[in-house]
Amino acid sequence: MPAACVPQVLTHKTNPSEILLTGWRRTGPDSFTVTARWPRSHGFYVHRDGLLDPLLLSESIRQALPLLSHAAYDVPLDHHLLWQDFRWELDPAAARDEGHGADVELHVTATDVKYRRARAAAMVLHVRAWREGVPLAEARTHFTVQDRAVYRRLRGPYADLAHVAARALPAPPPASGPMAGGRRAEDVVLAHTEGEDRWQLRVDTSHPILFDHPVDHVPGMLLLEAARQAAQSASWLRTTAVLGMEAVFIRYAELDAPCWIDARPLPGAPAGRQRVLVTARQHDEEIFTDVVVLGEA
Repeated sequence: MPAACVPQVLTHKTNPSEILLTGWRRTGPDSFTVTARWPRSHGFYVHRDGLLDPLLLSESIRQALPLLSHAAYDVPLDHHLLWQDFRWELDPAAARDEGHGADVELHVTATDVKYRRARAAAMVLHVRAWREGVPLAEARTHFTVQDRAVYRRLRGPYADLAHVAARALPAPPPASGPMAGGRRAEDVVLAHTEGEDRWQLRVDTSHPILFDHPVDHVPGMLLLEAARQAAQSASWLRTTAVLGMEAVFIRYAELDAPCWIDARPLPGAPAGRQRVLVTARQHDEEIFTDVVVLGEA
């Protein structure tokens, strides 16, 4: 089957220049190949220490979720995708920055596909990523789908975008330190607190990449970026690259209350690697966890 183009609406991105996916095709009843182009330079996902930005992998897979849901499983465009968990591991040798971006293929298999009235309501995607014929990464993610009426009941007043926008807290000043890593101040998603390895999540709803379109909660990609920055700040490694994540999305992070980010190194990592547990809490409840695997760049 020849590859089909990727319509912008199926990626849930407003800015067409932020679409990483270039094509897709079905290779079996529940298997697909999705192609992506990682740019040589990007306004937010910046290649550092000789490696491509690994969160381009996360964003590519995030864009593949709505693409396959809508195009392959007939999920209506007004339905909502809810991330449950997401884990990935990347081979740094295959992620070297060669100065010209990267062409990536995602070989995707869907399992545990559950249906509600003939449309997909949940599934697990298993992804093997290849860079120009070389194995790059493996990933697994579970997400559910809610129709508009059910979503509005679940979210209550938070489903009203105008209500959410009016109540969103202003972004505090960005933190400085290892998490900044040469980033522009506006791209730092953590703010200082008095606690060690503890920050306030910095949510700037005007950020053109993280808030590409209006949403009623903190985007999952912002939480993954916060986990990356917190883990790098808490690390004892001299230079760090993120080589893997094990993220669990427990509850929505809301825009109208402070969210606190804590990082704690974990034992048991092999030489040259470190595992850091990052947790997010809001209203005294744990809403997100991520075990970030770091390696020396």
